[in-house]
Amino acid sequence: MRVLYYNWVDYLDAENRGGGVSQYQRNILQELDQGSDIDAVFLSAGISYDLRKRPPRWEQTRHGPRQDRGRRYEIVNSAVLSPAHFSFGNTAQCEDSATEACFYDFLEATGPYDVVHFNNLEGLPARVLKLKARWPQMRLILSLHNYYPFCPQVNLWFQERENCLDFKGGAKCGSCLPQAHNQKQLRLAHALAYRLKAAGFEPNSRMFQLLYQPTIRVGRRLSIGLNAARHSLRKITGTRRQVSSEVASGQNPQRQSAPVTVPTPFAKRRAEMVSLINAHCDQVLAVSDFTAGVARRYGVRSDLLQTSYIGTALADCYQRTTPRRLPIQEQEVLSLGYLGYMRRDKGFFFLLEALKSLPSPLAKRIRLVVAARRGDADTMAELSAVGQHLAGLEYHDGYTHDELPAIFSQIDLGVVPVLWNDNLPQVAIEMHANHIPLLTSDLGGAQELSNCHDMVFAAGDIQAFQDRLQAILSGAVNMETYWAGARVPNSMANHLAQLTEIYTSSDLTRSAETGLG
Repeated sequence: MRVLYYNWVDYLDAENRGGGVSQYQRNILQELDQGSDIDAVFLSAGISYDLRKRPPRWEQTRHGPRQDRGRRYEIVNSAVLSPAHFSFGNTAQCEDSATEACFYDFLEATGPYDVVHFNNLEGLPARVLKLKARWPQMRLILSLHNYYPFCPQVNLWFQERENCLDFKGGAKCGSCLPQAHNQKQLRLAHALAYRLKAAGFEPNSRMFQLLYQPTIRVGRRLSIGLNAARHSLRKITGTRRQVSSEVASGQNPQRQSAPVTVPTPFAKRRAEMVSLINAHCDQVLAVSDFTAGVARRYGVRSDLLQTSYIGTALADCYQRTTPRRLPIQEQEVLSLGYLGYMRRDKGFFFLLEALKSLPSPLAKRIRLVVAARRGDADTMAELSAVGQHLAGLEYHDGYTHDELPAIFSQIDLGVVPVLWNDNLPQVAIEMHANHIPLLTSDLGGAQELSNCHDMVFAAGDIQAFQDRLQAILSGAVNMETYWAGARVPNSMANHLAQLTEIYTSSDLTRSAETGLG
């Protein structure tokens, strides 16, 4: 069986982009290499460009590690920049005939494939899903690791500050990004990076940075100027339109007219993507029940949706470790672990605020362990201040998977305080696999790892978070019950067996859950 896997970025990307999805793709292919009848090929798009504007083309990956070079391909000059927010508002996210033709040419030249498994649609026009019109025998699978089909920002997170529950018919999308991206400059930056990497310069090398960084600085200045101009233009045109409308209708210009709801390009985008998914996908795999619920709410057919918890390379840790005793005796200190990104949507700044406002007796029973790439000076100063309020702070400037065992050994309780509908963070699965209990917000799929209501708090609610923390420290949460109801992590071997069943099943409308074990 031949399977084409797609994601917007190479799973061996030298800049380590793609987060948990790239790690998941690496795990899948590493497991396949252990022995399988699946012949896997990988394709990415939206990252590599020529310095001069040229039509899209596909090629074998020319940069990065030589590992797996024979099965790694990419589309160069896709009309859809990756990641998604780089092409925010671009109609090519739905349709671009040249990029679609390039994708079809790739399938024709490197196929035939039994299955095309999209781990994302970023980087390609969504209309490539119509491939089944040419190759009806191909099984088409889409995994929902994020919410890109419904949200051009991928995470239903408005203006980098709040969970987006209603996009107002697409009207809110137009003002979602705090800063509009200069897509021409971003394409040029991608092109320069592509040429440097193809010439053998690694992204972390001094020569790469000397040549690349000036382009980024110029682009930022262009973006700032463009945003200022757009803001001024919106103010001017908005005032003119309101006055003209009111004068034409005989209204007093001082009175505010009632808003008029009109279809927006973003509403059309969502509707078209959902329609394409419903019409052409054989199966839509949601990485958590929570994700499936969001997809269903936005119109994905229930008979296509199936929950498929991803596998983890650390699943065997669950068999080798045992639940640790939480330090719940008076005066004992609990080590609370946060791993991931210093981002608002991930709940990092909420966590700092919630810990900073802990009453002193409770604060002195908490030691914070953070493993995340260093933030700006203000963020690091705030983190340091929180550490002084607590019993202590252990900071790791990011981490590799090889470093996880040492970091996990320092943590009693993991925290996943997300403020957005986080599908199912890879790091939550990894902590869970090491028998680290999780305190999670009620948004996203992390809460499904334990299914323990006593370890869930309302997202963004500081008092609710502190109440849960107090309950844990007082021994009010029964950890035996917690682990008795916990899901057994899915091994990569088991997950691949489940995928193979999906790939080969003749029943295209199953909705039964593929569980964790």
